[in-house]
Amino acid sequence: MSTKPSSPELRPNRYDALVVLVVLALAAALAVRPFLAARAPQSGALTVVVSADGQELDRIPLAQFGTHTYANNGYTLTVTAAGGAVSVTQSDCPGQDCVHSGAVSRAGQSIVCLPARIVVELVGAADGYDLVTG
Repeated sequence: MSTKPSSPELRPNRYDALVVLVVLALAAALAVRPFLAARAPQSGALTVVVSADGQELDRIPLAQFGTHTYANNGYTLTVTAAGGAVSVTQSDCPGQDCVHSGAVSRAGQSIVCLPARIVVELVGAADGYDLVTG
């Protein structure tokens, strides 16, 4: 077994500690940024855009939307806006994934009913971070 002291070039020095601190600070800033951006208020009015088979049916401001019924491809959907969000509240499509997807309240979010081929989308001036993951 060798009793030689380790080489001074291999020992951590203050510059190594500085590099570690900078990397940790950047990692912390990047980890916190999406959460802070999600809390930021959106500017601009949101608009509900309803499309069927790629053709736009309605484009109505969210504040004035209320409840509307749309029929396409043999299925009927009831779309309701309440509390700053829009949702599909009723549908006769199989599976009802559009109803179970819940309400959308931020620009860029959408609800899709594949059997009816209807898309309900929120558009607006301030598309924020999309934190929906599943």
